[in-house]
Amino acid sequence: MSTTASPTTVTTTPTTLNTNWLTRYQAVREQSVALCRPLLAEDTVVQPTLDVSPPKWHLAHMSWFFETFLLREYLPGYTVFHPEYAYLFNSYYNSLGSRVNRADRGTISRPPLADVYAYRAHVDAHMAQLLALADTLPATFAELFELGLQHEQQHQELLATDIKYILSTSPLAPAYLPAPADQKPATSAPAATWLPVTGGIQRMGHEGTGFCFDNELPVHDTYVADFELQNRLVTNAEYLEFIQAGGYKDFRYWLGEGWELVQREGWQTPLYWVEKDGQWLRFTHHGLQPLNMAAPVTQISFYEADAYAQWSGHRLPTEQEWEIAARQFQPTTAAGTFLESGLFDPQPLPADADPSQCHQLLGDAWEWTYSPYHPYPGYQRAAGALGEYNGKFMVNQLVLRGGSCATPESHIRPTYRNFFHADKRWQFTGIRLAR
Repeated sequence: MSTTASPTTVTTTPTTLNTNWLTRYQAVREQSVALCRPLLAEDTVVQPTLDVSPPKWHLAHMSWFFETFLLREYLPGYTVFHPEYAYLFNSYYNSLGSRVNRADRGTISRPPLADVYAYRAHVDAHMAQLLALADTLPATFAELFELGLQHEQQHQELLATDIKYILSTSPLAPAYLPAPADQKPATSAPAATWLPVTGGIQRMGHEGTGFCFDNELPVHDTYVADFELQNRLVTNAEYLEFIQAGGYKDFRYWLGEGWELVQREGWQTPLYWVEKDGQWLRFTHHGLQPLNMAAPVTQISFYEADAYAQWSGHRLPTEQEWEIAARQFQPTTAAGTFLESGLFDPQPLPADADPSQCHQLLGDAWEWTYSPYHPYPGYQRAAGALGEYNGKFMVNQLVLRGGSCATPESHIRPTYRNFFHADKRWQFTGIRLAR
């Protein structure tokens, strides 16, 4: 999985895990299949770029995870579905042996898609047997079971974004799903305001007994000065002003590496934007659609986000600032757009949105921060294969916060740390300003 998929050690609430494990397992697994159902078999093999994995590979890898870490360890007498699948569908666990190079996942034409679905059915049937024995299993099983579900939800987000990229590279620009009949792009968003955030010494990191990844720990104190955070994400209309003002042609707004990248790649807009006959369009899961001017801008790199912030006279927040603000202003119920909505696009705030409640802090778009992805003070990498996930990526990447319209709602929380290299923009990545 990409760097979004980073499961390692967890904390869990046993009473939550013990409530109908099989039902929850089946619901999560079905969501992955449902995401692939609109695809042709041919669509599931394509890998147009290194960052994107073929949907067929995702489907098999998620099953390999349960087979490797749960069934082989805890179900007596379990026999793997196919002895070569560990080589084909291991992601990047060096501890578990050799594997297909990430850039070559699109060459895996065999096994056919039907066999991958048979693999999923095999794993699911044996997981049902294993879950029936749950009361006799050690506590480590509960942690790994929860980890497996969270891992699959991470791949669901990758499926949603990878499918979009794959279809966008087709000359036919095919739609993943038909556009809603009543879809009417909004023309304006509520005026942005600034949220005053109290600084000083503040707590950071995941607290409580619910699930978290190890990169959200340990809880620690941090210091920030008082600051202000914009109450919503930057919109497509606002970013279009940056484009029309020559933002992509003026080196003054760009970091050196970003300016070189823009020149080399010829970037002039966010990914998926197209200008045709004087109208701005955007490739979506519904094919080419008119650009929703009031929706948050997405599919931009850190360099573009920072250049826009510089042009606007503001800056990007640090991850410390973002989390402190989220603790202060995030309501108990998230109001953003998530994977479960089936919309596959960030949604604009309603024109009459309550400024005290709707800040788009969770859902809609991952928000670039100006913070390197480093370990928290006192972080210790987990032992064994699962310890390879987070710790070894803590260099040369930047932290994003908040989740996106492709993130399952039950998967996100204010302490969640996503991380990507500064040039990546195939995910739903956007901008929130600070000052």
